[in-house]
Amino acid sequence: MKIIRSKTFTAERAWGALDIADMGGITTRLHWTDQPYKWHVNDGEEVFAVLDGRVEMRYREAGLEHSTVLETGDVFYASVGTEHVAHPLGEARILVVEKAGSV
Repeated sequence: MKIIRSKTFTAERAWGALDIADMGGITTRLHWTDQPYKWHVNDGEEVFAVLDGRVEMRYREAGLEHSTVLETGDVFYASVGTEHVAHPLGEARILVVEKAGSV
């Protein structure tokens, strides 16, 4: 059993993570960041939930770039093949559920 107080979690570097669970090859990790990630496509599906802060999520569909701002409590689902990048607007804490070892 674990209780994680996500609002107080910080890391030594941007996108530092606390591993919460590995459920049969699907990982759940809590990330802290104040810097953008990089454009990427995951090896599978990804659930990205903003627990604290705001994040501009940029993604590409059919060669066109789109952008939306995720507020605290919002969830972004990246289906297989969705190219995307997260840009926090200040500090953010994000819960990510994805295939173990995914980018």
